Amino acid sequence: MDAHAQELKKELDATLDARRELGPEYESALVDSFVEKVDTQVRRRLAEERLSAARGGARSPAGPGVHGVPGVPGVDGNFGERFGFAIITLVLAIPLSAIAAAHADLEGLLVAWAGIVGVNFIHAAKRFRRGSAE
Repeated sequence: MDAHAQELKKELDATLDARRELGPEYESALVDSFVEKVDTQVRRRLAEERLSAARGGARSPAGPGVHGVPGVPGVDGNFGERFGFAIITLVLAIPLSAIAAAHADLEGLLVAWAGIVGVNFIHAAKRFRRGSAE
């Protein structure tokens, strides 16, 4: 158990002891206080990991070359970028499909979707090249 977990365990024990002493009328305030402490610990830990990743420091336990969510294989720090890129291309695909189909029928629609797939493929290929370089 690391220092952060031990500290949170002590805080939880103290909160439960206080709840026993003060009674159920203070339970909401005690829970809010404990949740705030947990939130602070989580934010501090995330900031430390981001700083370490920005400095090119220690890798997370998820595996070599993976920054982001510790202990979760395959979830790295670029997930938000990749997910956002995919969503944007799908949103833009709707008007592009409509315009292409209206002006060039099925051929235009196929060309538009080939372009969308191509852009996503190139974006994914860049990620794999960066991942293999680490």
